[in-house]
Amino acid sequence: MTGRPAGRPRPADPGAQPGPARTPPPGAPGQARDRDPAGRPRNARPRDALGRPLPRGAAGEDRIPDELAVPPEEALGLAQGLLDSGRPFHAHEVLEASWKAAPPAERELWKGLAQIAVGLTHARRGNATGAAALLRRGGQRVGGYAGRAPHGIDAGAIALQAAGLADRIDADGLAAAGDGAGFRLT
Repeated sequence: MTGRPAGRPRPADPGAQPGPARTPPPGAPGQARDRDPAGRPRNARPRDALGRPLPRGAAGEDRIPDELAVPPEEALGLAQGLLDSGRPFHAHEVLEASWKAAPPAERELWKGLAQIAVGLTHARRGNATGAAALLRRGGQRVGGYAGRAPHGIDAGAIALQAAGLADRIDADGLAAAGDGAGFRLT
């Protein structure tokens, strides 16, 4: 085997010309990452209405605070309002905050609701495969709570709605999903 020994730096190319100086993106070696006040890594780039990152300095959508803490009924109402206005990514953020704050016995329910909202987001972004997969996965999680109806959630109906929408996307394409505004959480 030929080459330089492990751990030895590659010699500089004597004919190489220096390129233009560039600033590495946050998170790159030698560059600080975006962090929240608690020191956890966060991406501070602005986002579009479907949660896609925009260039730094661009005008983006208002974000749902990471530390959002509202009672379950309020979270459901807020998430439903966001779905009704065609903003499933933002609904997902609300539901994800509830999932992280939920008691252990309810975490899978909230995780499933958040996954359904992500499935609707994928549909809006044009990703039929991801949309159908997340709608099914979220619906299965929510379906595990059928008959218990915590917080007024009709888990069985939501699970059937998510599975039916995934089937329609598979059969008829993304047009079957619409903008997600017809999806009911309660």
